[in-house]
Amino acid sequence: MKIAVCLKRVPDTATRVRIGGDGKSIDPADVQYIISPYDEFALEEALLIREKAGEGEVTVITVGPEAASKEVRTALGIGADAGVIIQAEVALDPRQIACALVGVLKDRGDDLILFGRQSVDSQGAQVAALVAREMSLPFVNDIISLEIDGAKVRVGRDTDGGREVIECPLPAILGCDKGLNDPRYPSLKGIMAARKKPVETVEAQPVEASLETIELSLPPARPEGKIVGEGPDAVSELVRLLREEAKVI
Repeated sequence: MKIAVCLKRVPDTATRVRIGGDGKSIDPADVQYIISPYDEFALEEALLIREKAGEGEVTVITVGPEAASKEVRTALGIGADAGVIIQAEVALDPRQIACALVGVLKDRGDDLILFGRQSVDSQGAQVAALVAREMSLPFVNDIISLEIDGAKVRVGRDTDGGREVIECPLPAILGCDKGLNDPRYPSLKGIMAARKKPVETVEAQPVEASLETIELSLPPARPEGKIVGEGPDAVSELVRLLREEAKVI
């Protein structure tokens, strides 16, 4: 089975983000980048499918700057077979990213294309759906189970009322959620082997932007906590503060 896993390079979730001088982007100074955590579930699932079948090919594909080669090499160290970097040194909007991915994916003939349910930076959850629309392929997001049965795939996802099970033909595009699996870490052997694995770099084709970032701002600082007392004697004062100051009751 031929599987493509689309990864995104994002700031580490532990990074203290600062707004850049233009007010529209983050300051890249001192920012550490990682594979978007939801994409790690997609990569792990692709590796599990390959291992269960005893054969297959897993290719990771990302859209980003040349520096994204680090995240691609990390994925190769975890177990992917090959990588593709669709190089774009400027930030792209979801439609531009989707078009760049389609430019590579449309000629590959993958049986399965996996994404994370969303990236942890913009959290838009748009790109996978846009790719599916452009390629006229079935798409299911937020999956927490996956089973391949011949030329079909059966996936499950949680809903407010329980578990939803969906079946669709292959090829298909799926967005992977937490709970689908437990992602592995790169091993020393895998890291060494990753140096010899092929990584192709292609240029992103220009597509007119459909979104514009007007402004970025940090959330307001949280107010300092207040100690109102200890034990049962503090209850009445706590209730008063919640009612009169916080106005939550």
